[in-house]
Amino acid sequence: MSDSFQLAGVSFSSRLIIGTGKYRSYDEMKSAHKASGAEMVTVAVNRVPLDGSAESFLDHLDPSMRILPNTAGCYDAEHAIRTSRLAREALETEWIKLEVIGDPITLLPDNEQTLEAAKVLVKEGFIVLPYFTDDLIMAKKLLDAGCPAVMPLAAPIGSGLGVQNPANLRIMREQLPDATIIVDAGVGVPSDAAIAMELGADAILMNTAIAEAGDAAQMATAMKLAVEAGRLAYLAGRMPKRLYASASSPIAGAIK
Repeated sequence: MSDSFQLAGVSFSSRLIIGTGKYRSYDEMKSAHKASGAEMVTVAVNRVPLDGSAESFLDHLDPSMRILPNTAGCYDAEHAIRTSRLAREALETEWIKLEVIGDPITLLPDNEQTLEAAKVLVKEGFIVLPYFTDDLIMAKKLLDAGCPAVMPLAAPIGSGLGVQNPANLRIMREQLPDATIIVDAGVGVPSDAAIAMELGADAILMNTAIAEAGDAAQMATAMKLAVEAGRLAYLAGRMPKRLYASASSPIAGAIK
């Protein structure tokens, strides 16, 4: 597709961001990443040996991909801030996907702790991409805090339930027309990705839907195409919904 995706002054041709967890092998991960066409990959800082003391998926990433460290596993702002600082030093990047989890069962984010951490990290020069519930007011607060984008969930992490509150994402898009919105978490199948993009998301971040598929590379290709199709549909503008039928070939003026 010709329309590029701009984020913090960087241009991406792919609107799909991919993860690194749950793959059955490094070779499978690499083939899925290649098939996805993604140009940015997120890695969990708390789950890899950043000092290079042991082999990890970091050793198998395409060097052309931008690494987006994330603070998965953090349950308060202080831990997330400390993890972000560690990521900046170890991976030499100021980009951070900010996650502050509020519940260990649902893995739903703690929006208040997320906002608290975001304010600190933005002041320290980080490019903060915050994961939060699909809440318009919190989105506004995070953007006001200096985040260049917001990352509302579609459904709980790893659930594969798809977009559970399409109205919330649609409202967020309409009320924040200039904001960069990246749907994160909950996508299960390509149709979920297409729906999120049709609602106006600028991009989608996903991991489990691809990594746990029977054929990860094939699913990555499907997700790539779904993201592109959803984006094109959003740009094209959908037809209005009608309660009654509307003939494709109107009879007005037809020969009787």
